[in-house]
Amino acid sequence: MGYPDIVKPTSTLLLYKNEFWHMYRPDRIDWKIIALLNDDGRMSSAEIARKLGDVSARTVSNRINALTEQCIINIRSIVNPEMVGYGVLADVFIEVEPGFVRSVAEHMANLPQVSYAACATGDTDVIISVRARNINELYDFVIETLGKIPGVRHTRTIPLPIKMKSVVRWMPPDVLEGGEGNSSQDKLHTEGN
Repeated sequence: MGYPDIVKPTSTLLLYKNEFWHMYRPDRIDWKIIALLNDDGRMSSAEIARKLGDVSARTVSNRINALTEQCIINIRSIVNPEMVGYGVLADVFIEVEPGFVRSVAEHMANLPQVSYAACATGDTDVIISVRARNINELYDFVIETLGKIPGVRHTRTIPLPIKMKSVVRWMPPDVLEGGEGNSSQDKLHTEGN
């Protein structure tokens, strides 16, 4: 399938978007690299290797390439909404008419004010996170934009005055403390791969 050699020893087959992929299984070193990149996405491979102490810059580069090629990580700029004037954050829980859930969710995902959109099950059909410059702009968006989308039955808006953690900082539990990343797979990655 043309995947890097580093992927083959630690991969399993995964069906993703109707295609079979080899799912890369990050080891402890990969998770340490990811944690360092979470702290500073511009950190060079040489600096990461220096901080890790037991791998070369080339190995770090190859691992980063494998992690990005397998869509495990993305390296990109992330706008800080508060610093560009979008200090109001709110979650909106949307009840949708039967048969409209996917179309409403797709519509929401394409609105520039929406930073997160997902389909849900239960009393709420679609959940979105919205960024606005002020509470009036949030109100207008919910009433004037969301309320007029075909299929939207009811919305419940919850302003979030304090955000404690964002998905951009998320890591699986225990990967650095000996959980998933602590396995014999660490031995399969050799210097220079």
